[in-house]
Amino acid sequence: MLKAFYKYELEAGTDEAGRGCLAGPVTAAAVILPKNFSNDTLNDSKILSSAKRDLLRPIIETNATSFGIAQIFPDEIDKINILNASFLAMHKALDQLKTDPEFIIVDGNRFNPYQNIPHACIVKGDGKYLSIAAASILAKTYRDAYMERIHLEYPMYNWIKNKGYPTLEHREAIRKYGITKYHRKTFRQLPDQLKLDV
Repeated sequence: MLKAFYKYELEAGTDEAGRGCLAGPVTAAAVILPKNFSNDTLNDSKILSSAKRDLLRPIIETNATSFGIAQIFPDEIDKINILNASFLAMHKALDQLKTDPEFIIVDGNRFNPYQNIPHACIVKGDGKYLSIAAASILAKTYRDAYMERIHLEYPMYNWIKNKGYPTLEHREAIRKYGITKYHRKTFRQLPDQLKLDV
């Protein structure tokens, strides 16, 4: 069972999706959940099926005290690097909150301070705290929806399935067709030797 709060009742959880992708944006969400919120299904987005994530998204959006979503696209990622782009996406998602949090909990081990609000970095926080898990669901579902839209423009990369991650199929398509305007040019698109991680 995920915990409701790390420290304060009015705290925002934040997480990102798409950091390790070769194409598409890095997407972040920030979520403040009400004191009485509970959901037995809500968990780290990576361990839930896409069907469960899609069911949870409207539940989170309807019940959250406040939430925000932000995306940083490949041209910006290439300028400032993926780590800074991830922090920027989380900051922009926090900017959208209609209620100022007393505290921010962040999935992972690094974060740039946001305004003058104290924060804590929590490794695997999306599997420990409801607000970070909710942020992980929103970040993942919004990013997946974006990748499914641009798949229609470049179906040969099969982004509807791989979502821009460096799968063998995606890298074979890059080898065959080259890169698109949606690819991150500073990322190593092709290894010296193609391998499938097992």
